[in-house]
Amino acid sequence: MKKGLVLFVLAALPLLFSQCSVNKQIAQAKALGDCRYTIASADSVYLAGTDVRQFQKLEDLNPARFPRLAAGLLTRNVPLDARINLEITNPTNKLAGINQLEYRILLAGQELFNGFLNQRIEVQPGGGRTRVPVRLNANAYQLLTDPKTRDAFAQLMQNFSGSANSKPSKLTIKIKPTLALGNKAINYPGYITIDQDVTNKILLGN
Repeated sequence: MKKGLVLFVLAALPLLFSQCSVNKQIAQAKALGDCRYTIASADSVYLAGTDVRQFQKLEDLNPARFPRLAAGLLTRNVPLDARINLEITNPTNKLAGINQLEYRILLAGQELFNGFLNQRIEVQPGGGRTRVPVRLNANAYQLLTDPKTRDAFAQLMQNFSGSANSKPSKLTIKIKPTLALGNKAINYPGYITIDQDVTNKILLGN
């Protein structure tokens, strides 16, 4: 009888550990959803291979001055590459963390970037902070040519350039943590949504 009980317990242990792991992930992901998010800084921002610091004024976004930008518009492929540093602050009394997450960044209601971050993110409780570098790559052709987004995109490039005459740009960041259940990945229900005004000091991290 005792032997049968031992075998039952041994057989149940993997399931118990798995359930415990899932519950732990859910608790940490929930705490991550209660964290505060800000774009602390941005660097290495290039539009069609040109450092955005050259786009100090709206008229600087002139294809006649930048052959690679002109070529990108002709081929409908205008690469936008950047790295933003996302600062996460945990005001809760629980550890916040996740191993993987999906992200989407929107400008004027249109998707600017999307991607998948496959790394452990952990934020200590009680005001702990961590910075997560996120590499961004996108084709900006639609944003540059669509009348609904063109002005907002030009304004964003000015802010990334550090232009003193630019107005803040509003970005929406959507984050969806991914939980690991054995060999399966389960998405967190819904997105964590952050709206932020990006100013011309973003490159300096101010």
